[in-house]
Amino acid sequence: MTIIKLGATDSTNSYLKRLQTTESVEDFTTVIAEKQTHGRGQMGAEWESQASKNLTFSVFKDLSDFSLETTFGISLAVSLAIRKALQSFLIPQLSVKWPNDILSVDKKICGVLIENVIKQNTITGSIIGIGLNVNQVAFDDLPRASSLKVITGTLFDLDEVAHAILNQLKVHFDLLKRGEFTALKADYESCLFRKNKPSTFKDAEGSLFSGFIKGVSNFGNLQVLVEDNIIKEFDLKEVSLMY
Repeated sequence: MTIIKLGATDSTNSYLKRLQTTESVEDFTTVIAEKQTHGRGQMGAEWESQASKNLTFSVFKDLSDFSLETTFGISLAVSLAIRKALQSFLIPQLSVKWPNDILSVDKKICGVLIENVIKQNTITGSIIGIGLNVNQVAFDDLPRASSLKVITGTLFDLDEVAHAILNQLKVHFDLLKRGEFTALKADYESCLFRKNKPSTFKDAEGSLFSGFIKGVSNFGNLQVLVEDNIIKEFDLKEVSLMY
């Protein structure tokens, strides 16, 4: 496994993408930056992180010999790998907020940005960007954010946490490669944030509505029980969970 450590870069995902244009990148090549100047999250959001306090890294996963029926399997493997790794450090009350934020005690501690590499209409790989709040303790104007240190009171070794996540990524992608999509999906749904609890959502037009999260489709759409006992499916652009 190749690990590239940087003092600073614009975005570890962008760095890996650029690297791919100039050379052949090996499976599980990892880029770790002490600081990102333009870290990116879901839907174009910026990922803010204090330098040297947290983990901001990206992993290239070669998928050329995978048989993927749906790209959502990638998100399942990544979410569950991070959760499993954090369980080994005794981080409490871990859940996955759809599609792949990791929460502890209902606070966001980790965000994921997956960018697939597509050649000739086939996914040949993924660049998996992970931002994990580890030793940062101040989160100005981010009331729903937290870190491993805030939650546990423990100072963590960044390299140790990164290696635990990388090891679990290998385990979970191996499960995906072996065709364990259904088992991964069931595991994911079992730890889904606010599943079967009354929740408020905002649709693409900004209107609020109530419902109960029931699960996810094989393609990663959120399944919500709404009025009249109807289950509706939403993709990431169509709905956001208010909490």
